[in-house]
Amino acid sequence: MAVAHLTLDPAFVIAPVDRRLFGSFVEHMGRCVYTGIFEPGHPAADDDGLRGDVLELVRELGVSTVRYPGGNFVSGYRWEDGVGPRGDRPRRLDLAWRALESNAFGLNEFMRWAALAGAEPMMAVNLGTRGVEAAAELVEYCNLPDGTAAADLRRKHGVARPHDVRLWCLGNEMDGPWQIGSLTAREYGRLAARAGHAMRRVDPSIELVACGSSNSGMPTFGAWEATVLEEAYDQVDYISLHTYYDPEKHDEASFRASAVDLDGFIDDVVATADHVRAKLRRSKRIKLSLDEWNVWYQSRFTEPEDRDIEELPALIEDDYDETDAMVVGNLLISMLRHADRLAIGCQAQLVNVIAPIRTEPGGRAWRQTIFHPFAHTARLARGTVLRPALTAPAMTTGRYGEVPAVDAVATHDEQTGDLTVFVVNRGTEPVPLDLDLRAFPRHRLARHHTLTGETSPAAAPGSQILLPPVSWHALCLTPEES
Repeated sequence: MAVAHLTLDPAFVIAPVDRRLFGSFVEHMGRCVYTGIFEPGHPAADDDGLRGDVLELVRELGVSTVRYPGGNFVSGYRWEDGVGPRGDRPRRLDLAWRALESNAFGLNEFMRWAALAGAEPMMAVNLGTRGVEAAAELVEYCNLPDGTAAADLRRKHGVARPHDVRLWCLGNEMDGPWQIGSLTAREYGRLAARAGHAMRRVDPSIELVACGSSNSGMPTFGAWEATVLEEAYDQVDYISLHTYYDPEKHDEASFRASAVDLDGFIDDVVATADHVRAKLRRSKRIKLSLDEWNVWYQSRFTEPEDRDIEELPALIEDDYDETDAMVVGNLLISMLRHADRLAIGCQAQLVNVIAPIRTEPGGRAWRQTIFHPFAHTARLARGTVLRPALTAPAMTTGRYGEVPAVDAVATHDEQTGDLTVFVVNRGTEPVPLDLDLRAFPRHRLARHHTLTGETSPAAAPGSQILLPPVSWHALCLTPEES
């Protein structure tokens, strides 16, 4: 039986763990909002209609940041529709998903929900059907204390203190022909620069995310990022990445190795951003925001124009198995491995829509398989990301050729001394893992989390840990007391 060998050393530092990597995404799409996080009259809902059972699971999941309100929805978003008395709010046709939007849940409800969830809000502005003025006014409504029309309007709506939103997305997937108001790279880059300039005039402390390509398979991928950053480099702090992995699009081995694709995607965007930096002779380095990612059975998706207009369409409510969860865990490993440049991650979406949490209207809320690797990683990844030296047996894939069957990353909490190794076996054969901890001689394996449970072994350095086929693991090692 082929063995994998993993060596850890505190000198193999990548970067500190950024808590924003463990973000999520709430869009007005399907049942994510309505009967997801918001359901007036539900037995677990509070007086504002926020489902307490869902909030409890969101806190358990460990979500740090939540992107809102889209997604494709944002390209037709009129933020004014969702503020003020609910009885005065208009019903609109959402062109993105051909759904009726009641606006019963809007901006201030989301901000209250995010505070209860302990999550930082990440707002997106509409650069599809609207533009600079509406974007600046939204920042004014959210972030200024008083004394201006938009800030005083918020106070009139019963919210005295500013929401103080730090993170802002300049539109969504503006290269996509499916997007309402899609643009060329040059058009979008100039619009993003103008909108960002105006938004910073309202609040100079905000951070801005420019739209990268909708995915790495777009025909303009690479050229889009370069052109957008040439126009907007001085205004933005991040460029976005979106990627989904469909279990039915390629052979199964390639799906299990999806993190190989994510590694390459991130590396390509970093290289493009650094090329523009050199070309413009700037000192600032653009960071990355992977603000849409997940496993999605996209080949089963029905396009909006093929459906009738509905109030609450049940869209892409995928059911996940343990292989999907292993892939999600491996994608999180890839994200941590790039923590020197990848600063934000938002798994799409949070509830019902390709989500770790599902609900029944009027009924229960429950965890899907993909909930568990996310929750464990968000809770256990602390301190500094370390790069393991790893050798592993190979597996053959149709898309990537031969790749390592075992993949891993580690984090080291310098304050507590705790060391956590996140590891997957994406092959179909069991693999023994040898841990070389010569640089951590006092550490012992205290807990071993898997998708199916937890054990508390007393493993010493140099001992083997058996990784079953298609499995995800978090190995928690703690120093022995002197």
